[in-house]
Amino acid sequence: MDRTMTAHSYRTIDVPVAGGDLRVGVWDPEPASGTPDDVLLVHGVTASHLAWPFVVGNLPGVRAIAPDLRGRGASNGISGGAGMRAHADDLAAALDALGVERAVVVGHSMGAFVAVVFAHLHPERVSRLVLVDGGLPLDVPVGLDTDALVAAILGPTAARLSMRFAGVEEYLDFWRRHAAFRRDWTPELERYLAYDLVSDGEGAFRPATSYRTTADDTLDMNTGTAIPDALAGLRHPTRLLTAPRGLQDESPGLYAPDHLQRVLEGNPAVRHERVDGVNHYTIVMSEAGSDAVAAVVREELGAAARPSGR
Repeated sequence: MDRTMTAHSYRTIDVPVAGGDLRVGVWDPEPASGTPDDVLLVHGVTASHLAWPFVVGNLPGVRAIAPDLRGRGASNGISGGAGMRAHADDLAAALDALGVERAVVVGHSMGAFVAVVFAHLHPERVSRLVLVDGGLPLDVPVGLDTDALVAAILGPTAARLSMRFAGVEEYLDFWRRHAAFRRDWTPELERYLAYDLVSDGEGAFRPATSYRTTADDTLDMNTGTAIPDALAGLRHPTRLLTAPRGLQDESPGLYAPDHLQRVLEGNPAVRHERVDGVNHYTIVMSEAGSDAVAAVVREELGAAARPSGR
């Protein structure tokens, strides 16, 4: 069953931003009543707004707003580069277009880093932060060049961006062999993957996200000043959810226990919880993972609605 259709209607809008139009998915609660709570959902480095339907399906009565970050999905035609600050400004534009003053912001993977910078640059637009397997510094060696840095963090994910496919079925077959989804293949996942394909202009198809966009954002995320500045100035209530397994369903995940302990000690205001039984993808793109993430989001929406939460 498509759980998003039981409690929400889905639409998209295009929001003018520097360099082009930002595609934004909006799930409006059904039946409509009063003014709904708003949650802003920010996807990962090679993902799109369609990474979020499982989580949205667990948020009845909530309006969910999820952009395709510049360079991804239907926003892949935006010119002028990306980076954490550009993404953060795009999020503000998306909220402006929908008349949203303030929202609980949820970021997954790179989206969690974008969410931290958004809260730093546009603090009045954020009530609380939920960071999902991202947002705090990763454990990567210093001094790597851009390609080595991307390979260290993303591994085969980066190589996929240069591949070409005959069509959707070939792309789905590629992902069916992926370790991360062996136990969690769903119709929602198929829609997410099919949406990712765009024409390469030569009769084949490629992932919407280019390698160069991914490389530039990965470099900024790990070596730029936006993240350290944002974490040093963090003032919003923040929760971090981590997955015990990584992008290839390997253990440990992005945050090995020793490294996680160090970064949490360096960011004592961040409240951490581990979501067992999931990997970096399925923490948001599976029933079990999204149940856990949505439960935290609902708690944060409730806290934001109380006088002390504002």
